[in-house]
Amino acid sequence: MTNQLPENLKGVHIHFVGIKGTGMAALVEILFHAGAIITGSDVSERFYTDEIIEKLGLKAVEFSENNITEEIQYVIYSSAYKLDKNPDLIAAVKKSIPCLLYTQALGNYSERAFSCGICGVHGKTSTTGLTGTILKELDLPVQVLAGSIINSFGQTCTYTSPLISKLNAGDKKYFVAETCEYQRHFMSFCPQKIILTSVEPDHQDYYPTYEDIRQAFIDYICKLPEGGDVIYCADDKGAVDTVTIAKTLRKDINYIPYGESAEGEYSLKFGKVENEKNSFSIKLFEKSCVPEFALSMPGRHEVLDACAATALVCQMLRDKGIDPITQAESIGTGLLNFTGGKRRSEIVGRLKTKSGNDVVVIDDYGHHPTAVKTTLEGFREFYKGRKIIVDFMSHTYSRTQALLKEFASSFESSDELILHKIYSSARENPSDFTITGKTLYEEVLKTGKDKETVHYFEEILDAKDFVLEELDKPLDSKYPDGYLFVTMGAGDNWKLGKAIL
Repeated sequence: MTNQLPENLKGVHIHFVGIKGTGMAALVEILFHAGAIITGSDVSERFYTDEIIEKLGLKAVEFSENNITEEIQYVIYSSAYKLDKNPDLIAAVKKSIPCLLYTQALGNYSERAFSCGICGVHGKTSTTGLTGTILKELDLPVQVLAGSIINSFGQTCTYTSPLISKLNAGDKKYFVAETCEYQRHFMSFCPQKIILTSVEPDHQDYYPTYEDIRQAFIDYICKLPEGGDVIYCADDKGAVDTVTIAKTLRKDINYIPYGESAEGEYSLKFGKVENEKNSFSIKLFEKSCVPEFALSMPGRHEVLDACAATALVCQMLRDKGIDPITQAESIGTGLLNFTGGKRRSEIVGRLKTKSGNDVVVIDDYGHHPTAVKTTLEGFREFYKGRKIIVDFMSHTYSRTQALLKEFASSFESSDELILHKIYSSARENPSDFTITGKTLYEEVLKTGKDKETVHYFEEILDAKDFVLEELDKPLDSKYPDGYLFVTMGAGDNWKLGKAIL
């Protein structure tokens, strides 16, 4: 039984088990455009990824052994499902159909291209989306796969350059993909270049210590070939720490820093924040026709991601013999065209309350204390004239327990905070933990936050009437622009933002 997809995918029938997963739906797009025949199965509940696969003329069916027909040549499955538990997979194994994990299939595909992996505890999706949006402005044969819907990709997770279809047999294309550290999934990927945005404790169910997760990133860097590039954030202690160790193991790799603390071409200077735009400059382009870039996304972390994306694109251009300075204008256009992605500081709507208050509703996937803190700080700077109400739902008992104090102190930039029960993972049993959503609520109060500004509702939609009442309250002169209501976390509290619109 082979675990390799064929080189030529045209007409090859591939069945996806768990097709609605974000990464799976993105890979469906990639393989569909490569000419494969795609079918897929999943749960009946509707997800936003249904729209992605439906755009391709596909539809997910419910799990059943009957899905595995004689025409199917390969099965790609999500790690959420087991070969001996899922009916589709059981049937595929019985028929000796090759079954590949999503990560195996992605890694297999990456071998056929000049591949760039974007990794880090935070910022992977934004950095991938920014890279792809810049590349849309350039003449490079590239495919890009992000871990969420990217607005500038046309509300899909992938971008495929028109130049891809014009390649001759044997010509190598570029492939840029978000690669995930969880369970060391990125070790299946075959990168020529890597972006490393950040390293710190996360996924405590798999990486009990910081050293464990750091080692995973070190091992990933060491997959680079001789002369490969690792572009790392000089402003992130964990990334610097990881690279310092990697340097002792692999002296044949190019270590390229970016950020405010970086020396060299990708040294970053933050500019003004005005008219809902972040301005910044990168040393390489100081004397170009575009000495300053702009980004229409809030937060210093987004500017850092933009700097990382720019650095990767510049290194790719140089590999093609193109001076990146000659492409400054196109790079600037790409950066400005980036407007985020699904659940990444996503503006889901606006409303006027009965009393006339203007409300912007944003949904963000930030589910780690550092991401929560930096994202909210960005909102505070970007939306200076708005009162910020944050609805946060913590994801996984293990993460909440391990980082309880960090979570509690991450909401300083909010004016009001609403908390809920913990959104559990299928990987854990809530009864194994003593911590609850109420525990986090109590821990937040210990930080000195005014009790009148911190609220707890066990169930998400129980907070709907309260939120609408709060948003309708008069505002003082400190907040001339109205309210910003943010749903935040990897749970399903995004439903509350939809419910109030």
